[in-house]
Amino acid sequence: MLVVRPARSADLPALERLAGSATPRLTNLPAHRDRLEERITRSQRAFGRAVDFPGDEHYTFVLEDRERGEVVGTATIRAQAGAVDAYYTYRQETLIHASQQLNVRREVQTLSLSHEVSEASLLCALSLDPRYKGTSAESLLRRARLMFIAQYPERFADLLAVAFPGFLDEAGESPFWASVGEHFFQRGYQEINHIAGVRSKSFIAEVMPQFPLYLPLLTPPARAAIGREHPDHETALEEMLAEGFVRSRHVDIFDAGPVVKGERERLETFRRASWHPVRIRPAGALPDAEPAMIANQKLGEFRCVVARYALSPTGQLMLSPEHAEILGVEEGRAVLAAPLTLPDAIDALDEGEL
Repeated sequence: MLVVRPARSADLPALERLAGSATPRLTNLPAHRDRLEERITRSQRAFGRAVDFPGDEHYTFVLEDRERGEVVGTATIRAQAGAVDAYYTYRQETLIHASQQLNVRREVQTLSLSHEVSEASLLCALSLDPRYKGTSAESLLRRARLMFIAQYPERFADLLAVAFPGFLDEAGESPFWASVGEHFFQRGYQEINHIAGVRSKSFIAEVMPQFPLYLPLLTPPARAAIGREHPDHETALEEMLAEGFVRSRHVDIFDAGPVVKGERERLETFRRASWHPVRIRPAGALPDAEPAMIANQKLGEFRCVVARYALSPTGQLMLSPEHAEILGVEEGRAVLAAPLTLPDAIDALDEGEL
């Protein structure tokens, strides 16, 4: 029995373990006890605060396996990516160099430092126990955050973004960083990634070159890494594209991993979610139905599970006593439900960026 809920202080050891086992290591989930403790405290404040518009709130969730009594995953929402420090990315652009005298016209690809994503709400810091990879637990952890946003839209931006880890070589180093950032910092990718996680990424932009980077001047491995996700995150990216996110022209300033964006009202979870009153029935009496994410209406006690999308003729959602107990709902209470299954992914570039 799996449930997504807000993180609490007792989850700190589990978050340490998940941060240490993340592949690759995540800048926004540092394996640093003090930072993780601060993250939990900050999240608890966000859940307990009255919010009318997005700011510097961070909401950290965990995935709990109740049968094992273990926290087996974590994920976070940053209400506004650049609420305190600007959220920097590189934006892919095209410059035209032309000379009528020489009869030359060349289109040259460049990367320009940008903080346009700063206004978006960022889905980040997801790490899952390897035992649950490829199961519905992975989708539940990833998309339960959307179920939360759907209930409290005033807390988040209309635009959501996800930055995926970029491609690393067999040694765990970033070809992009080796061709760009390392020339300015004289530190390897893993070291600078750890420093940024413990501190922040804002200091990177202070030292990184402010002028556009011409891609032909980068090494071939660096160019090949631009917009390419880490192999362990291919499935995650595919699911987000199926959700309705689209590739943007933005990439991470460290490893050039892809940044996808989506207007929340166009995402599948928001479009297909609906409210239903609860009807409690024994698990054995529930009819077969497609799986769905089911979430309660409690801000600080938010819960989201996967259960059958079994509706009565009058539109009531039939839940087992076990699921009703986990969600903390009684018969007649309304819950939000959205199908777990998504349509086929469409790999497209944001039309607004063409």
